[in-house]
Order: sequence, then structure tokens, then C-alpha cells
Amino acid sequence: MSQYKIEAGTGQHIGNRQEQQDRTALFAAARAPGYMMAVLADGMGGRSGGSIAAEQVVRTAQQLFSEFSPLNSTVEQLLETITQETHTIIKLSAMATKNEPHSTMVVLVITPEKSAVWAHVGDSRLYRFSGPNFADHTIDHSYVEKLVSENKITRDEGKNHRLSNILINVLGSAMNEPYVTIGRYDGLKAGDAFLLCSDGLWHYFTNDELGAALAANTPRQASEMLIRKVAERAAGQGDNCTLAIVKMVAPPKEEKLYGTKDAARGVIELPIPAIRTGVEPKRARPPLIDASSASAKRSQPPLARPVISPHSTRKQGVCR
Repeated sequence: MSQYKIEAGTGQHIGNRQEQQDRTALFAAARAPGYMMAVLADGMGGRSGGSIAAEQVVRTAQQLFSEFSPLNSTVEQLLETITQETHTIIKLSAMATKNEPHSTMVVLVITPEKSAVWAHVGDSRLYRFSGPNFADHTIDHSYVEKLVSENKITRDEGKNHRLSNILINVLGSAMNEPYVTIGRYDGLKAGDAFLLCSDGLWHYFTNDELGAALAANTPRQASEMLIRKVAERAAGQGDNCTLAIVKMVAPPKEEKLYGTKDAARGVIELPIPAIRTGVEPKRARPPLIDASSASAKRSQPPLARPVISPHSTRKQGVCR
């Protein structure tokens, strides 16, 4: 059975925009030990409108995850609820502002049963890797992907399509109810990794480049390297860039230290003394004394009485 520990981290850069409208976070579940969540949102909708929408995604996910218990619902049900509640709240917030806030969403939940469950709305993506090898990624809810699915253009043609920024499914839309796409992967093992990211990052990398970056670095190192590379490739035209990385890492091998367990109990093992190989001569036994011999009794020296100092308070053989 594969054992692993989870390493996770996030990264974010404003790019060449005036405002950061992406949000991302990592959470643990208070009522579901062993569960963890990564969430990322890319907001849209004018000045401050996008950031408000993205912030609402993260807050709603955090609140519902803190109340989640596997005894009462499934992870899939949790992700559906996050989608619907976030959509409703963003729509209501639009009534009080002149903006039209919308947001994408991608959420990943890791369970103690070694399963990964995720959901996404819009074009924020989740990538899955096995070691450095690309395994899968979510399919964008975009107009370009619709053309690809209808065989009207190829996927390569869609990479630089002039309508690549048009989304057909978002949270907060007043015209359409959102739909959520849910995925699942069971049997997680050491070496598996997940990347959640906004389009400000995935647009500049191939699948192989992302896999190599995650496999060779810690989440923090990979985040810094990818953000730095985005700034170089964007050449002053970069969008908000946000990512979250979750890796399953083999735990370090424990070195067994001599006497460690006994030391924890307060017992220290001493080294065994060296054994001499030579044969020592036998010592002569003292003569036996016949109890009936009066002369022998008189020849015995009187026993010395122990002297106890009245000033000594130390007791031998007692440890507190």
C-alpha cells in the first residue's frame, strides 16, 4: 500500500493588470479529519466586481467545507452545493452594484481514502500528473471548446483563437444557470500531483512543461518558477496569474535510533561491557566457620556500626 504525505502551496501575481481579481486558498475540514481542499477562482465584471465574485467563491467554499461531514453527505454533493450557493450570492450582490460580477471556479478535495474529487465552472483548470507525466486536465466551458467538440476547429487552432476568452458557463450569470463538471480519481499514491490554475498561467505552458516543473520542485519552488516564467513569456501583456499545487510525496524513511523507544519511557540502555577472553585464576574460598567453635567466634572482628550524619538528607536509590 502506497503511503504519502501531502505538500501544498499557492502562488499569485497581478501580471500587467491594474487589479488582482483571482483568489485561491487551501483549507482543512474541522469535522472531517484527513480531508483537505484547494480552491481557485478567476473573477470578472469590471473594476472590483471580479474580485468580489472570486472572493465569494473562496468564502462560500470555506464555510461549507468547515461544516462538511462524510457521515452526512458526499464530496460530490458538497461541490454541487458550493456551486449553487456561490452562484446565488454573486447574483444577489450584483443587484447592489453597477457591476456585473462573474467568476470561474475550480475546487479539489483530497480524502483520507486516497481519492481526489474535483469540480470546475468556466476556464480555470485542474491538471493531474503522475510523476512528471501528464495524465489529464479539465475541459474549459468556453466557446472555443464548444467549437472543438463540434469538430469545427482543431484544438491547436483553438489555442490562439480570437474568441478564446468567451465563456459559456460562469457563476453569477443573470441569464443562465451554471452547470458544474465533476471528476474523480481513486488510488492516490506518492508521486501524484494536482495543479489548479487560472488562464493567466496555463495559456503559456505545455502539459509536459507543467508536469516537469511540479515533479522536480516543492510546491513553493514550482509556484515561483512558473510565475517567473509567465512574466517572461507574457512580455508585458500578462493577465492575473494564480495557481495552487497539491502533491503526494513519499514520507522520509525513519532511521531507527538505538534505545529511542526506551528513552521515551525514561529507560536508557547502557552499552554491554567488553568480555575478557583470558581465564582468571580462581580465588580461594574463605574458610568456613563452625558455629560451635567458641574460639572461632572470638576470632571474628566486631561488626562496625554505620555512621549516619545528622546533616545528610540525601536518600540513596530514590528518584523523583
